[in-house]
Amino acid sequence: MLILCIESSCDETAAAVVRDGREMLSNVIASQVDVHARYGGVVPELASRKHVEAISVVINSALEEAGVSIDQIEGIGVTRGPGLIGALLVGLSTAKAMSWMLGIPLAAIHHMEGHILAPLLEEAPPEFPFLALAVSGGHTHLYRVDGIGCYRTLGQTLDDAAGEAYDKVAKLLGLGYPGGVLIDQLAVQGNPNAIAFPRPMLHKPNCNFSFSGLKTAVRQYVDKYQKPLDNKHMADIAASFQAAVVEVLTKKTLRTAADEGLKRIVVAGGVACNSGLRTRFGELSAKHGVKIYFPSPSLCGDNAAMLGVAANYYLVKGRHADNAVNAVSSWMLDVVGAA
Repeated sequence: MLILCIESSCDETAAAVVRDGREMLSNVIASQVDVHARYGGVVPELASRKHVEAISVVINSALEEAGVSIDQIEGIGVTRGPGLIGALLVGLSTAKAMSWMLGIPLAAIHHMEGHILAPLLEEAPPEFPFLALAVSGGHTHLYRVDGIGCYRTLGQTLDDAAGEAYDKVAKLLGLGYPGGVLIDQLAVQGNPNAIAFPRPMLHKPNCNFSFSGLKTAVRQYVDKYQKPLDNKHMADIAASFQAAVVEVLTKKTLRTAADEGLKRIVVAGGVACNSGLRTRFGELSAKHGVKIYFPSPSLCGDNAAMLGVAANYYLVKGRHADNAVNAVSSWMLDVVGAA
């Protein structure tokens, strides 16, 4: 089945063509980073307007890159939520209109379901069941994944997501936006043991996370430091902050995998591009007897191709969304598989 996928949950307007839920024929993304950089974060109203401007161009580009015509598309997959309502509505309204006009079925997909299934588009996909660490600007969740549509939340952040903490620390240090990439680049130049930042909830027996306190610890450290921060000190702060985040994410994920008896771990979402996180999971995987799966960098950030796995599954099963389906800003992944 040839599926056109559309993603507009935040500040990326994306479209892709995926065949049979496995073969990515195109994956086109229009970024809004330059638009939001001056504000230090995403401005929802601006994001919605930019989606309106870009969505037709992005869809046409995805079809052209895939070498298919719109008449060859057999189904549409679109992000329903969670995300920014105004942004979601642009993609969802477009998908509903195209579904009605072309007379083809529509699948409304959970944004994080797309992320954690993205490795199934790779040449060596993980088998079910696996543990998924979904880590991005808005999410830090641990899910048990027993199959497509079969998810159970084991843990989540109680305040700031890891990616959100990266952005806020980057803003605090005057690095700009998006902060995750900038902190990661700067951390390579610093000493991760220079500053003993806290590891929030690392030793708690649950699977939850918290990064608000770590962000506050960085702020307090910078506020108490009397001299201007030079490049070396900035790099040490970035490296020490990243070391704290990575230690919490890796240790709690590996502990949860052991508790669940799972030997496969998927790390997905925008923060899955982080070099420190990838390196540390690689170092620990053999020691803990688990296999770690990271999507390719182009499939880590928000993109449309990642929706193709779930969209193909639901459409083949006959689980179609109707034109009454609406966008949702909040949506538990555990219930998406409910008939």
